[in-house]
Amino acid sequence: MTTLNALESRDLYTVGWIAALPIELAAATAMLDEEHKKPLDFAQPPSDKNSYTWGRIGEHNVVVASLPAGVYGTTSATTTASHMLSSFPQIRVGLMVGIGAAIARPERGHDIRLGDVVVSQPDGRSGGVVQYDLRKAKEGHGFERKGILNMPPEALLKALAKLQAQHEMGLSKIPELLKEMVKRKPQMAKSKPGKPGYAYQGKENDRLFKAIYPHIDGFECSNCDTEGELARDNRDSNEPEVHYGIIASGNTLVKDAAIRDSIVKETGEECICVEMEAAGLMNSFPCLVIRGICDYADSHKNDRWQRYAAATAAAYAKDFLGVVPGEDLQKMRKAAEIAEIAEIVKDSQFTSSILQILLITMRVVAKDITNIHSTTEETRSSVDRLHLDYHQREIIKWLSAPDPSTNYNKALEQRYEGSGLWFLESDAFAKWKTRRNSFLWLHGIPGCGKTILSSAIIKNLDSNLASQPLLYFYFDFNDSNKQTLKSMLSSLISQFCYKRVETLQQLDSLFSSCEDGRRQLTSESLCKTLLDMIGQVKEVWLVLDALDECSTRKGKSTEGLLSWIREVLHSEQRNVHLLMTSRPEQDIESGIMEFAHNDDIMPIQSSLIGDDIRAYIRTRVREDNGLKRWRLQPEIQNEIETWLMEKADGM
Repeated sequence: MTTLNALESRDLYTVGWIAALPIELAAATAMLDEEHKKPLDFAQPPSDKNSYTWGRIGEHNVVVASLPAGVYGTTSATTTASHMLSSFPQIRVGLMVGIGAAIARPERGHDIRLGDVVVSQPDGRSGGVVQYDLRKAKEGHGFERKGILNMPPEALLKALAKLQAQHEMGLSKIPELLKEMVKRKPQMAKSKPGKPGYAYQGKENDRLFKAIYPHIDGFECSNCDTEGELARDNRDSNEPEVHYGIIASGNTLVKDAAIRDSIVKETGEECICVEMEAAGLMNSFPCLVIRGICDYADSHKNDRWQRYAAATAAAYAKDFLGVVPGEDLQKMRKAAEIAEIAEIVKDSQFTSSILQILLITMRVVAKDITNIHSTTEETRSSVDRLHLDYHQREIIKWLSAPDPSTNYNKALEQRYEGSGLWFLESDAFAKWKTRRNSFLWLHGIPGCGKTILSSAIIKNLDSNLASQPLLYFYFDFNDSNKQTLKSMLSSLISQFCYKRVETLQQLDSLFSSCEDGRRQLTSESLCKTLLDMIGQVKEVWLVLDALDECSTRKGKSTEGLLSWIREVLHSEQRNVHLLMTSRPEQDIESGIMEFAHNDDIMPIQSSLIGDDIRAYIRTRVREDNGLKRWRLQPEIQNEIETWLMEKADGM
């Protein structure tokens, strides 16, 4: 492992890895191909108490967060995950990696040994993790589990299936990765009195006792009788095996075989592992849970295998990331967005049938949100409609490569009657439209309808503006052509040419300066060209959506979006009406406050968009084909709509 200088931005980290214990953090760090210093733009908020380690595994930049020393449990894990997603908003993949206790039942096919790895995997009834201490007493006797934990994102499950197939063919990289770790960090393999190392601890120290046989006082199990052991077949190799199934999670450290076995009975699941953090993550940090087995959750529990188990879990995590392509990762939704959607269906008290309907509804809603943020079809404005010669058409085609429709977003096609009226009829919108050189920033939480609102604004302006140009651009984390200042400038210039043919003179000059299209465009040249075009018209309206999804929003004016906005607003023309939307992220807010006034900033509050949300929900619930098969009664529809309105809370 090499140590590199800091990366430029925290947004370059797309994998979040949580390690609860110092030994788990050590194993994670030892698996990094490179270790990085703190990102140059990262200013840790005072509320974020996490300790972070940065690095690279394969083609993925990874940030590792550890819980405070001596603090364990589901609540601490929830807090750690929430702070991580807030501080590193571009995280797509979550991994909870560390040690756990096996619920080994060789007679039922669960022959799990110390040093093996257990990975959470849904089974149809569960998302891969069950919280065994979230339950209520049943009348008469026993308990029933309460609440639902989410399963990992679909993209992670696909990668999981691919890795399983490789392991079935004997292609596991875990043994090799463990050897490489010891080679790079030979001190980790060494054992000291009372401190076993990160190496295999020997099969003679792996003893599984019958549930009824208690531990006899003494060092480890030196006084425990072999008669109390369960007989198990010998393995051909000491290499760790991987087991997939349900992990039981709760706030209790289990050191009693009777309690361990009762957890399996009470949850009604074929649990194969018990641990203390994962249940606090699944609804706030969509992730895969990976546990190296260090004991059997009984009175014979000791610390001998903990470091080796932490190493095997970290090795599996690295093997897993090796089958997740970087380009697929960029197409995934941000983990924070998945968690926010999941919160809507959390803690439901509805009957199972109503809950099932609601879950289907939310899947439809989630799918629609995804569609809003991704281009699902290409729309190409025909250059032939313009009275342009061949040379001019070639110039516009050159500027627009590779996609001449990068300003398109499916939200422009949405029809939710009355959506956005709270803003379109506001004084703020009226002042923005009429005041020369005006600026307005609309900000709100994910899911509050910023993109649909942007489209409503664009439609309103398009129908009311006479001859002055309206330009717009949607940033989109799902599309690399819609993530940079350069792609935005290219799109705005193309739109300008379509609307005002006289501006082609500036574009022709740009083409010539690039050796008739043979030399690559630069943000600086595009910026100058657009400013020259703006100077040719009386007024221009610009709408920019989702600035938080721009990967080049910081930097000097020729590279950073925020600096470009400042330059446009302070240009000599002073004829621009600029409106933009985004999340209220720290760097955006601080950048805007350098040139904006208080009345230039408008939060999208939940109290303002209630009618928008109700119209959206009503359309999706009553008209979507995915729900028609239920033939819902009007009272059921009303109940679902009311419940979703309450749970949406502005989303």
